[in-house]
Amino acid sequence: MSFSGVFPYLVSPIDEAGNVMRNLLADLVDHLIDEGVHGLAPLGSTGEFAYLSQEQRRRVVDTVISASSGRVPVVAGVASTSTADAVAQTEYMVNSGADGILAILEAYFPISDEGVEAYFTAIAKAAKGRPVVLYTNPQFQRSDLSLPVIERLSRIDNIRYIKDASTNTGRLLSIIERTRGRMEVFAASAHIPTCVMMIGGVGWMAGPACIAPRQSIELYETAKAGDWARAMELQRPLWKLNEVFAKYSIAACIKTALDLQGFAVGAPMHPQMPLNDAAREEIAGVLRSIGAL
Repeated sequence: MSFSGVFPYLVSPIDEAGNVMRNLLADLVDHLIDEGVHGLAPLGSTGEFAYLSQEQRRRVVDTVISASSGRVPVVAGVASTSTADAVAQTEYMVNSGADGILAILEAYFPISDEGVEAYFTAIAKAAKGRPVVLYTNPQFQRSDLSLPVIERLSRIDNIRYIKDASTNTGRLLSIIERTRGRMEVFAASAHIPTCVMMIGGVGWMAGPACIAPRQSIELYETAKAGDWARAMELQRPLWKLNEVFAKYSIAACIKTALDLQGFAVGAPMHPQMPLNDAAREEIAGVLRSIGAL
């Protein structure tokens, strides 16, 4: 199975009692698939994986897999400070029917390159041949994936993709050049998708695609066709969404936007706080400006 296109990072709708709102999440899955997304990525940063219990993570992924019913691939997030726990998570996701794994390293103490490489290698082995997407986000992670580690990991057969949220587009080009033919690059919300597609990216995995799927798909298809002038016409207004996404708490921003669109997905997980009325109005204004509200 190959991955490309627009993969929204899904929110994790949790009610005040700590229960996953499964029907609401299933409705969101149906909506995004109806809009034409190419895949779904639960338990990314937008999914607040760091704030969820093991049971909540499992219920989120199980719900997404069930609701998608094989219509699009589901790439489930796996994140831990412990290699053993990451392997156990991966085994659960694979056995539940995930089509791929989004591999994330949480770290309290800094980890050496050898430790980072071993962590992702163990996840790849536990994935039982399912494609693995490496996810690196230096602004939130204590230990990043260095270029030499990425190059070595790209030689593992099922580590076939990377989403790099470093904001450094030059680094993306370095990754593409070092791993050509072995690893493909997805844009993150920190990057301008059109530019990433231009240098060889295959799509993007990002929270904003969860609230502007139709606009994101149109941009992707235009860039894929090589119509760069038209792609930039579409990109300029859509970038406002990335800017507001970066301005506020990630999950709070996307959950607020979904609430404005009629999906009552609840507040961000504490100790994160809901956005105030001024922020809600700013987000509403951006959504209206791009035709998403």
